[in-house]
Amino acid sequence: MKEKAFLKYLLKNKVSQEQADTYISRLNEFSNFLKKENNDIDSFPSGEIIKYTDILVESNRDIVLDFLRALINFANFTKKFDYIVEIIDISESYNAMDNLYQRVAEQYGEKLRDEIFENTKIPSLGVDPEKKPEFTKVIMKRLEEKIGEEKTIELLKPCLHGRPGSIEKDREDFLKINDIDEFLKVKKQELIERLQKHQKEGTLEFAQYIDKEVVEFVKNTPTITPGIREGDKIIEIKMPYQTKKHIQAKDTRMKGFYSCYCPWIRGAIKNGTDKELFSHFCYCSAGYTKKYWDVIFDQPTNVEPIESPLTGGLLCKFAVQIPKEFQK
Repeated sequence: MKEKAFLKYLLKNKVSQEQADTYISRLNEFSNFLKKENNDIDSFPSGEIIKYTDILVESNRDIVLDFLRALINFANFTKKFDYIVEIIDISESYNAMDNLYQRVAEQYGEKLRDEIFENTKIPSLGVDPEKKPEFTKVIMKRLEEKIGEEKTIELLKPCLHGRPGSIEKDREDFLKINDIDEFLKVKKQELIERLQKHQKEGTLEFAQYIDKEVVEFVKNTPTITPGIREGDKIIEIKMPYQTKKHIQAKDTRMKGFYSCYCPWIRGAIKNGTDKELFSHFCYCSAGYTKKYWDVIFDQPTNVEPIESPLTGGLLCKFAVQIPKEFQK
C-alpha cells in the first residue's frame, strides 16, 4: 500500500487527520491478515473481505465500520472497484433487523419485542450476508405466530432500512414535465445514459459493473425502473442486483438470487430454503419503492409487490397506485 499517497488522497477529500490515521491503521491490520493468506492488499481474491469482517465481528465488532469505510476510500483511490462490490454485499441493509427490533417495541411494546427476539442475536455489520436468512426465518415466523400475517406485513411496509440519496430533483422534473407517461420515459432514458457512462468509464452502478449486454437488457425490459404505466398503476421492475450474472445464470433459482438485493433473504434463495421464509417479506422492498413515489407525488402512495424471487419470480416487480389527480 502506498501509504503516503493514500494519506494525501484522504486529506484532499476532507478526511480529518485523526480519521485518516485510523483508516490507515485498519488497512494495515487487514494487510497483515492478507499476508497470512499469501495475499496483498493491492490485489487479493474475492471472499477475503467477508472472511476478515466475519473474524472482526467475533473479536472487535466496533471497528468493522471504520474498516469498511477505510477500504471503500482505498478502493476508490486505487480504482479497485471489485472491493466495493464485496463491501456492498456486506453492508447492504445491515441495520434492517435493528430497525425491526425498535419498530416492534414502538408498536407492540417491549414485552412482545423481547419475546420475538428471545434467545437470538441480531447479525451485526460484518457478518457473512449468506448467514443472515437463518435469523430472518426465526424472527418472521415468531412475528406471524404472535401478531398474524397482516400485522407483520404492516411492520415491513415502511421499509426496514430507509432510502439513501436525494429524490427532490426527480420531484422537480415531474412538476416541470407535468405528464406521468413522459416523466417515466425521461427517467428511463436517464438511467440508460447513466449506465452507458458507467460502461464507458468502467465504474459501478451501485454494486455492479456495466457492459453492453447489461445496457441492452435494461433497454429491452421496458418495466425496469422507473417502470411503465398500465391503467391507474405504474408497473416497475427493479434492475437486478447483479444483472450480468442474472442474464448468464442457467437456472431460475440463481437468476432469482442475482436479482435480489436483500441480504436477509438472498442466501435462502441460493440454497433453496426460501420457502421457509415469510412469503410477504418483500413488502419491505415495496416500501423502498414507495419512498420514491411518495416524494414524486407529494403524498402517501400504495405500492404492492407483484412477484419476486421469494415468490418464484425471476425479477422484483411492483405495482404503484397512481393518485387520481395524476391519472389523466
